[in-house]
Amino acid sequence: MTIKQFYLAPLILSLGLTGCIHLAPEFDTPNLDLPESWNAEDEATITSQPSDHATWWLSFNDPVLTRLIDEAYNNNHLLQIAGLRVYEARASFKRAGALLYPQVQTISAGVARFELSESGEILSSLPDAIVNNLDTSVSNTRVGFDALWELDFWGRIGSGIDASEALFEASVADYDNVLVTLSGEVGRSYILLRTLEERFTVAEKNVTTQNRGLEIAQVRFDGGLTTELDVQQAKALLYNTQSTLPVLNTAITRIRHGISILIGRAPADLIEILGPAGTIPNADTTIAADVPATLIRRRPDIRRAEMLASAQASVVGVRKADMYPAFRLVGSIGSIADSGGDLFGGDSLSSVAGFGMMWKFFNYSRLKNNVRIADARFQQSIIAYQLVVLAAAREVEDSLVAFNDAKQETALKAQSALAAERAVELALTLYSDGVTNYTTVIDTQRIQFLQQGAVISARGSTAMNLIAAYKALGGGWQRRENQPFINNENKFEMQQRTNWGELLD
Repeated sequence: MTIKQFYLAPLILSLGLTGCIHLAPEFDTPNLDLPESWNAEDEATITSQPSDHATWWLSFNDPVLTRLIDEAYNNNHLLQIAGLRVYEARASFKRAGALLYPQVQTISAGVARFELSESGEILSSLPDAIVNNLDTSVSNTRVGFDALWELDFWGRIGSGIDASEALFEASVADYDNVLVTLSGEVGRSYILLRTLEERFTVAEKNVTTQNRGLEIAQVRFDGGLTTELDVQQAKALLYNTQSTLPVLNTAITRIRHGISILIGRAPADLIEILGPAGTIPNADTTIAADVPATLIRRRPDIRRAEMLASAQASVVGVRKADMYPAFRLVGSIGSIADSGGDLFGGDSLSSVAGFGMMWKFFNYSRLKNNVRIADARFQQSIIAYQLVVLAAAREVEDSLVAFNDAKQETALKAQSALAAERAVELALTLYSDGVTNYTTVIDTQRIQFLQQGAVISARGSTAMNLIAAYKALGGGWQRRENQPFINNENKFEMQQRTNWGELLD
C-alpha cells in the first residue's frame, strides 16, 4: 500500500459510512394556542402595534437612565460571565466538530541505542576473538504518525455535534436573557432611587410647613389664646416627620450602592453619573405590545428553553447509538532506520492499517436505561418549554394590567394630594383666626404628608410597571447584535493568555 492509498482508504470508507443512520428523534417546536390579543389591551393605553422595544429606556427621555444602562452593558460582572459562557460553549461546539476527524492523532519520533553487556549470557558464551571484533551496539531511529478514527455510522458523533450547537445557541439566549433582566433591573432601581429622592424632598417641605404650624401654636400659647396641648401636638407631628428623613436617606444610600454593583463601578463614581437628587422621569402613556405570538421569537428565555430541548433530543440519539457496534479505522505510517541518514529512504517506510469493531453487548441493560433516562429528560424539556411560554404570556398580562391600574391610581392620588394641600392652607388660616382648634391642623398636615408620599409612590409604580412590561415583552437584548459578548478588557486578557483564534470575534 502506498502512502496515498493509506490516507485515501479510510477517508473514502468513512465518507461512505459516516451519518448513514440518524437515531436522534426529530424535534419540532411545540405549538401553543396563544390568544390573538392581550386581555389587558386598551385602545387608549395598550395597542397591538408591532415593536421590539430594543431601546425602551429612550422613551423616558432621561439621559442619566440611558447612561446607567450603557454602563451596565459594558461593565456588569454577571453579564460578562454570561458572555464568557457563550465563548466556552462555542469552544465546546468546535471541539465536538473535531470528532469528525481521527479522534487519536499522534506524531512520534525517537532515537534508541542498545548496548549488549560483555558479561551477559549471549556474549560470555562466545570466544574472546569473536567478541573483540563484534559490534555490540545497535541504533534505531523512528518517525511515525498513528491515527484512530471512529466512523459515525449510527450518527453518534453527529448527534453530539448537534447537541453542542444547540447548547451554544442556548448560551447566547441565556446571555440575552441576562441582558434583558439587567436592563430592567437598572431601570427599576433608578426609578426607585428617584422615587425615594422625591419623597425625601417632600418630607423636607412638610417639615417646613409643620414648623410654621408650630410657630403659630407657640404664638397663640404665649398670648394665652390656647393651651400647651396645641404646642405639644405640633411638636409631636414635626418630630415624627423629621424622623422619616434619616430612614429615607438610608434607603437612598442602599439603592445607590445597588446601582453601583449593577453598572460595575465604585459607589463614588455615581456622584458624577447621577448628579443631584432628581425626579421620577415621565413614562409613556401607551405601550405597543404587539400580538402574543411574537413572544416566541422575541423572548430570549423562550429561545433558550427551545434550544435546551433541541440539545436533549440529540442526546437521545447519542445514547441510542451507544447500543450499537462502533466501527473504527486504525492506521500507522512511519519510517524506521538504523541511522538518521537512512530515515527517509524508500526502504525505511513502515505502515499498518486495520479495521475494528467494538460492541458493548454485555452492557446492554445499562445502555438501554441510559436511552430511557435521556428520553425522559427530553420530554421534560418539551414540557419546560411550554411552561416558559405560558409563564411569559402571564408575565406580560400581569405587567400590562399593573401599568394600567397604576396610571389610574396616580391620577386619583394626584387629585387627593392637591385637595390635602389646600386643606392644610385652610386649616392654618382658620386656626390663626381662632375659628378652629389645632387638632384640625394636625389632621390635615398628617393627611397631606401621607397623600404626597402616596402620589409619588404611585408615579414610581407606574414607571416601574412600564419597565416590567418592556422586560416581559423581551425588549433590550437586541443591542448586543453584531457586538462582542465581553468587553475589550476581558477580551485582551484572554488573547494574551491563550490563542483563541477567531472564536472571540
